[in-house]
Amino acid sequence: MNHITDSLKEKFGFDGFREGQQETIGQLLEGKSSLAIFPTGSGKSLCYQLAALHLPKLTLVVSPLLALIKDQVDFLHSKRIAAASIDSTQTFDQQRVTLEGIRRGEIKILMVSVERFKNERFRSFIEGVELSMLVVDEAHCISEWGHNFRPDYLKLPEYRNQFKIPLVLLLTATATREVKEDMCRKFSIDSANVVQTGFYRKNLDLTVLPIAQNQKLNHLSELLRGKSGAGIVYVTLQHSAEEVAGYLSEQGINAVAYHAGLGNDKRQMIQNQFMQSQDQVIVATIAFGMGIDKADIRFVIHYDLPKSIENYSQEIGRAGRDGLASQCITLANLDGLNTVENFVYGDTPELSGVDHVIQTIKKETAQGRWEVQLNTLSNASNIRQLPLKTLLVQLELLGVIKSLFSYYADFRFRFNLDENEILNKFQGERQTFLKNIFQSASRKRVWCEPNFQQAGADRNRMVTALEYLHEKNWIILESKKITDVYQVNEQAIQDSNLATSLSEYFHNKELSEIKRIANLVKFFETDKCLSLSLAKYFDDHQNLQSCGHCSVCRGQVAELQYSQNNPEPHPDELQSYLSDFRKKFPQGGQYNFSQELFCRFLAGIKVPAFSRNKVQSLPGFATCEKLTYEEIRNLVKAII
Repeated sequence: MNHITDSLKEKFGFDGFREGQQETIGQLLEGKSSLAIFPTGSGKSLCYQLAALHLPKLTLVVSPLLALIKDQVDFLHSKRIAAASIDSTQTFDQQRVTLEGIRRGEIKILMVSVERFKNERFRSFIEGVELSMLVVDEAHCISEWGHNFRPDYLKLPEYRNQFKIPLVLLLTATATREVKEDMCRKFSIDSANVVQTGFYRKNLDLTVLPIAQNQKLNHLSELLRGKSGAGIVYVTLQHSAEEVAGYLSEQGINAVAYHAGLGNDKRQMIQNQFMQSQDQVIVATIAFGMGIDKADIRFVIHYDLPKSIENYSQEIGRAGRDGLASQCITLANLDGLNTVENFVYGDTPELSGVDHVIQTIKKETAQGRWEVQLNTLSNASNIRQLPLKTLLVQLELLGVIKSLFSYYADFRFRFNLDENEILNKFQGERQTFLKNIFQSASRKRVWCEPNFQQAGADRNRMVTALEYLHEKNWIILESKKITDVYQVNEQAIQDSNLATSLSEYFHNKELSEIKRIANLVKFFETDKCLSLSLAKYFDDHQNLQSCGHCSVCRGQVAELQYSQNNPEPHPDELQSYLSDFRKKFPQGGQYNFSQELFCRFLAGIKVPAFSRNKVQSLPGFATCEKLTYEEIRNLVKAII
């Protein structure tokens, strides 16, 4: 392993490995796929970065956020390591340079988002490239029992087989025992090749501070006046970020809001300022943090409750990466609990929506195949896109449908070179093949639309050919309207219990997520050491009895309460709200005005039908958002 240590010093400037890094890299270079579970900020990325330098072919890294990808590529470039990314923000020339570099074997690491695999042009390209390793960052996203399950991640084992990738490295900071076992099973990783370091970080001081909602702003400003260094204040909602940052600025504190509602340039500017700052406070939603590798963050304050213990662990893990003392404070009450729970309820499709999807498949299947554009189906079924993806994945797991491929419904190209000049670059059958593509295409001024039926060739070969011409800059190729194609088991789709069983799956998932939130409250109210409780949650059973530097160890056991009783609207008022709500939908419509739909309206939960019919502008929208969902359900039952 001397050559590995030499590379560590020569390429990265480090004298030694952190815990778990050398073991993980050693396994990979022995040809053993691995799962590495290190706390946030503990150097997970180095495992693939260093291993990739000693593997013969391309390492393909799947990462969940563009900002994270950009930071990683910039870091690798700073170390003079040949790395690149492909994403939707890049120009044609940028992507072309990357693809040509990969073909020539000059690029060692390519980073993409999981959604990139839906791009048939990308898949067509990557099938022709030899790969040494697939790296999945934030790999807990592949588990249905993880806190941030993303259905697209479930396809990664299939892509690994399709592209014949011999080696896999899974990276995560947050995995319970159940999630660990699920990840290993999906990628056939031996339990002996799981490397997990401890979750306990002795430089982090954890405090849970029970406080009423109307006292939070003042208490937060007092806390910050007594602190030095840069820090993050986490809130749940975008408008809260603006409100809190505005208040702190009025108090003379260097604070700025950060959330997904800001433009890309503004977010990048704020992030860059924070990276350079010694005293700035970022008031942010969870949109901020992943990929932020600032070593000297001195404090992380949760103004609102985090979404889960996993989120809490990730967010506090951004503090004190330089090993110096840092504080993690939660200003805790139960007031924001309903908002967190409503995110869960909003992702649970109604039975009518699930049935709509099944009936759509039956009606639209032709010759055993079904084609769908996700956005169209989401609007028609009134199911958000993320749970709709989950529903389609569940139908796959049940053997009802099988994903075949995705394609762009719309392709068009225009010539950069004269058509005959391009044809003259080829001979024989290849020239004839391209000539057929050009001649069969329909022409509209400067743009041509390929005719995949009349050209008399395999669609994949046609796409590959057009992609090649695009890379050479001989044509400009554009594509849009991604369409997923499934094979349908026409016997299984007729199962009369299918919609009910799938609806029950989502109901159980809802219960599981609500239980996750209850576990969060239980964690903050524990009478045992917070550091110890956090480690045990993530299946870390090292011989830690108590840390001696958390609020529980200081004798401050928290008891969380609601700040005030939230009055229920009068039944007549609710009737008026629901009457206005009905009028927003087209007359004679096909809408099922269920109790659940009314509940979501009053709770302020956004679903496709609300956006399409501009329901959010009504005075009744979110009027009951401070009540529990169960309380809203009881109110609706009483008036319907």
